[in-house]
Amino acid sequence: MIERLFHDWEHRLVAATTDRVVRPFEWGLDWISDPERESSPRAGTAGIDRPLPPREILRAWAADATAHSERFYAAPPNRHFEFDGHRLRFPSAFPTPHIENHTVHARYFPASFRPGQRRRGVVVLPHWNADSGSHVVLAQLLARFGVSALRLSLPYHDARMPPELHRADYIVSANIGRTAQVCRQAVLDARRAVDWLQERGYERIGVLGTSLGSCLAMLTAAHDPRVSAAALNHISPYFADVVWEGLSTAHVRAGLEQSIDLELLRDLWLPISPAPYIDRMRGTRTLLVYARYDLSFPVHLSRRLVADFRARGIGPEVFVLPCGHYSTGVAPFNWLDGFVLVRFLRRAL
Repeated sequence: MIERLFHDWEHRLVAATTDRVVRPFEWGLDWISDPERESSPRAGTAGIDRPLPPREILRAWAADATAHSERFYAAPPNRHFEFDGHRLRFPSAFPTPHIENHTVHARYFPASFRPGQRRRGVVVLPHWNADSGSHVVLAQLLARFGVSALRLSLPYHDARMPPELHRADYIVSANIGRTAQVCRQAVLDARRAVDWLQERGYERIGVLGTSLGSCLAMLTAAHDPRVSAAALNHISPYFADVVWEGLSTAHVRAGLEQSIDLELLRDLWLPISPAPYIDRMRGTRTLLVYARYDLSFPVHLSRRLVADFRARGIGPEVFVLPCGHYSTGVAPFNWLDGFVLVRFLRRAL
């Protein structure tokens, strides 16, 4: 009965947003073929007269990106940070066709430190379609309890959104190549944010991500040894499975399912999935949070990621919220979630 009540509530919360657009399926080969944007090798043809089909080009590209993820997620150093005391701006390491998306925006919430006290900082990665005010209260709460927070705007969100969009569709959509590369961009942006924290003298650095931000936060932690703690809020081992099964991405699946199946989609989005990188989380204090009645990050996927960590002998902290995905943002569940995340990061850092 409780499950039915929460599921009904989740459907009502999702239905409150009426501006979702079903966009057409695209392989997105143009997003992986520009040599100025993509340094890793790409299989382009099977022979001079027999070009590979798009699915095979993408499959080879994804396999290479996953196998050589250190290169795929390498962020060139940046020295062009603009900081006014509250807001930080810097160029993204991954150029896209939209000039608005080239600049990363972040808000800084400093904690007070006593002389000689270890400086702790966290990069906060919000959920998909978060507005500029989302996760600010969480960042302020971290700062209040002694952990500085740098809250990033994800690619194609708020100030980074081009005028043709009213939702952040270009980071998760039925365009395969674009989705992979824009999520990669978010990880490179997060790594540059870690650069900035390190330059300011932070000795212990963590990441906190929610929903889409949780996936991006794990990818960041897995590829940046400076990150010593990761709080992952709503979890799944596979990016594709969440899009395919999730309530909040039903409109994305509607653009995909006539042209691709889940098995292939999982392969093509493997570079932006947590599953291949679990072993890279050894040595990183990790908190996995999921919601018992989640329809957007289906619970069986969340439990599978927990099981995959444990099967590799990695013992993450785990917390199960007694609510759904969207209801996590509603009191009292948002209070509980915030308490769990802040408590973990204070201890882990």
